Amino acid sequence: MTQVLRNFVGGEFVDTQKGAFSELVNPSTGEVFATAPISDATDIDRAYAVAATAFESWKNSTPSQRQQALLTIAQTFEEHAEELVAVESENTGKPIPVTMVEEIPPMIDQIKFFAGAARILEGKAAGEYMAGFTSMVRREPIGVIGQVTPWNYPMMMAAWKFFPAIAAGNTVVLKPSDTTPASTLKMAELIAASGALPDGVFNVVCGDRNTGKELVEHKTPQMVSITGSVRAGMQVAASAAMDVKRVHLELGGKAPVVVFDDADIEAATEWLAVAGFFNAGQDCTAATRMLVAPRIYDDFVAAMAEAAAALSTTFEDGPTGEALVPPVNNAGQMERVLGFIERAPKHAKVVTGGSRQGNRGFYISPTVIAGLQQDDEMIQDEIFGPVVTIQKFTDEAQALSYANGVNYGLASSVWTKDFGRAMRMAKGLDFGCVWINTHIPLVAEMPHGGFKHSGYGKDLSMYGFEDYTRIKHVMANLES
Repeated sequence: MTQVLRNFVGGEFVDTQKGAFSELVNPSTGEVFATAPISDATDIDRAYAVAATAFESWKNSTPSQRQQALLTIAQTFEEHAEELVAVESENTGKPIPVTMVEEIPPMIDQIKFFAGAARILEGKAAGEYMAGFTSMVRREPIGVIGQVTPWNYPMMMAAWKFFPAIAAGNTVVLKPSDTTPASTLKMAELIAASGALPDGVFNVVCGDRNTGKELVEHKTPQMVSITGSVRAGMQVAASAAMDVKRVHLELGGKAPVVVFDDADIEAATEWLAVAGFFNAGQDCTAATRMLVAPRIYDDFVAAMAEAAAALSTTFEDGPTGEALVPPVNNAGQMERVLGFIERAPKHAKVVTGGSRQGNRGFYISPTVIAGLQQDDEMIQDEIFGPVVTIQKFTDEAQALSYANGVNYGLASSVWTKDFGRAMRMAKGLDFGCVWINTHIPLVAEMPHGGFKHSGYGKDLSMYGFEDYTRIKHVMANLES
């Protein structure tokens, strides 16, 4: 029987007002497994009203109370990790063993980090910056936050969004992607069962693009935060500007991987095959745009092709298998990725892959395309699929120019044994993260966020936590 999902508002699951639903498809099979509500303005009104009421008390909770709430949730998620991953796998097509290892531990760690962050807010020391007056800085929660999460990591991206927000004393109305709401609703179910949060602090409203538009344009939230496409981010920023809302945007990426001729090719390709094809390349930081020095170019292309071909052999293992490359998220995304490959210019060469895998689900073979030029579509636009492009550069200056020559600025990496060169590239790369001789590891203590069309604001770290606070100056007259 097809499962019927419902919104989560005020600590309970509720029906939508108009009763409209969309079908959820398992990307590994192409089959419908559930339906999810398509919420309208009335549903958004109700969720925000509940969140606003909850904020009046939650904002007065102490840091230690908020910390304990998050620690309780972290423990609950650990205890029910298999349930969470099973739902995530069905909704995204990701293999269960890989998801259990690669997503649950970091997510739990991130929740625990934000639990600690709730108790170490920083600001200038109180003091007499003007004679006769004492000044101090207060950090306060912003209010009700509207949030939108993507379909590539629906469970983890939800955690990145709502945990820092509620740890700072805000309340949240979150809309997951219309194709992947199941694991977010499972998280809500577990949170409710744990009793860790007062009703209304965390709310989930499902729906489509119109639902997201209503969520962002509503008068109640003081801040909106989205992880999604550049187009969606621009629309959110424009609509939020009409009401002077705060905006937090984590958008697309086109990460350059600069490989110099002194790099260890074997070590680099082994690492980059994972960083490029993990989660079918559906990662804004994925190592999918490789820039390689001429002396090692041919050897590097051959090594990447071999690594990609090896990864393409396990896709039929299904949700219980160890396949690193899952299906892309939906039929539309599969069509989009294959469209990039079909439009490849004549000077490009598909070295391996380049086609759909099997007749079931939305699998695309890990693909390596060489011979591309800087102005080519696949270099400039985010593909968001299991496709790695390889360019050749002549020297360090051209490598930097090529790397920075896109509209994105989220993540990058440089591969070299020359420390001075690595430091020059780290300074010159116009990206929010620069990895040296590695690519894709993230830690809770360090910020994640980009420049240019990749958005602004930070996830993770104290910087990400502080994004969900406001600063107030308090000055006292010592003579009164």
